[in-house]
Amino acid sequence: MTHSTRPSFGIATAPQNLHHRDLLEVWREADAIPEIEHAWLFDHLMPIGGDLDGPVYEGWTMLAALAAATRRLRVGVLVTSNRFRPPAVLAKIATTVDVISDGRLDFGIGVGSRPDHPLARREYAAHGMPFHDTARAVGALDEACTVIRRLWTEDEPFDFDGEHVQLTGAFGNPKPVQRPHPPILIGGRAAATLRIVAAHADVWNIPGGDIEDAKSRSAMLDRRCAEIGRDPAEITRSIHLAVDYERPAETREAIGAAVEAGFTHVVLGLPAPFPPEVARWVADELIR
Repeated sequence: MTHSTRPSFGIATAPQNLHHRDLLEVWREADAIPEIEHAWLFDHLMPIGGDLDGPVYEGWTMLAALAAATRRLRVGVLVTSNRFRPPAVLAKIATTVDVISDGRLDFGIGVGSRPDHPLARREYAAHGMPFHDTARAVGALDEACTVIRRLWTEDEPFDFDGEHVQLTGAFGNPKPVQRPHPPILIGGRAAATLRIVAAHADVWNIPGGDIEDAKSRSAMLDRRCAEIGRDPAEITRSIHLAVDYERPAETREAIGAAVEAGFTHVVLGLPAPFPPEVARWVADELIR
């Protein structure tokens, strides 16, 4: 991903409480609008809003379908829960999407759901997955980022004996289309997560809303980079901003504040149901 002071804009469409054709229509429309450069899904196995018993689609499967149906948009999951899939399997899934999209994947990953978010946490018990404490989850994310990058870039099989990840004869073939690998976007705001961002991320994403808090976390990331000798300017700052269709001026104000604070990768969250030609509305009312 090219680092630039020029803001780039994308859309996020949660694949919950809608039909997959609704997503397809919005993404295809956005694909034809140059002002919208990237598009995102989320990674939950049960709804976290609206009808809690309603439909929700698995994020990476849906992303592959939408990648095949678009030609220009960069595509990603904002963000993948590292708790859901073994990292070597996730590396293979992501490579497949990068190949399908002909090199348009932005690889989003994070620790996973917060322990204080019961609507998200319930999906682990419902799918027979453990929900480990935060310290273990952060350590697992660090190791996951390490082995995923190695699977994408190394030409010989390798073993990995980590605290959380153990691999024997690990090897990725095919490799992603993008070289050296798809951009790695890590989402999160916790101090422990920002250490992982400093070590591994090309892009850092934070949920928007409180711009002052986002600025404070960005400054903390700068300090984490300094601790390991990394130039913080190497990490693009990304923010997710919720869109209110009835109050576009408020969203424009939030965009302006975020860009002024140094967040040049802006993801606009579009709630369902989507208005007709919503992507065109985003370009006309929010971006231009």
